[in-house]
Formats: sequence, structure tokens, C-alpha cells
Amino acid sequence: VQLQASGGGLVQAGASTRLSCVASGRTFTQYIMGWFRQAPGKEREFVAVISVRGDRTHDGPSMEGRVAISRDNAKNTVYLQMNSLKPEDTATYYCAACEDTPDISLMSRVPLFTLDWGQGTLVTVSS
Repeated sequence: VQLQASGGGLVQAGASTRLSCVASGRTFTQYIMGWFRQAPGKEREFVAVISVRGDRTHDGPSMEGRVAISRDNAKNTVYLQMNSLKPEDTATYYCAACEDTPDISLMSRVPLFTLDWGQGTLVTVSS
């Protein structure tokens, strides 16, 4: 599946922003969808994942309580709402997909090369 993320930019600390990721090429509802981020000089880290029907989510520790992942299957799109942003949230945010699985938290544990990736969108949080 091909993924195209958008919505990044420069935001002030404390503000909110929403990222979008549009999928194409395969049946969107065959995939659980997630978001990762990678700050300069750091490893890529898991942010959140959502089930195929959108009824289950799992957040990683990096932004827990400040993010909400959602999806619109009619638009083949997954979203990441980020609130109370901090300068340390500055990173390139990537959407990811993997085939449906009962345990959606697996996305946070599988090798990164097993996932399909979008190109990333940069979010810069100014203090």
C-alpha cells in the first residue's frame, strides 16, 4: 500500500495540529494503520495505532494522553490529532500500515522493515 502523509509545519508550543495520511493501491480496510516519529539523531519511535474498523486504538508512551488517532475508511485516510505540543515533539512523523491482526499493539513491536511507510511529514514545535 502507498501512503502519503501531510499536515506538518511549524507550530508553537502548547498548540494542536492534525496530520493526515492517505492510502492507495490496496484495500485500506485490510490494514491497521499507525503513526511513528523520528527526531533528528534518534531512532524511529511508535506513536499510535488504530484497528481496521477504528474501534480500538493503542498509544505509545511518547505522546500518550496528547494524541488521538482516527481513520475514515471511506476516504482511505488516517489522522493523528496532536495536542499540547512541546518542542521535544519536533520530528518527522510517518504513517505506517500492516495487515490486520487481532493484537494491534503488535505494530509497536514488529521490525520496522515489515511495515509499509509513507514519506513522512515534518512537525517543528517552537518554544
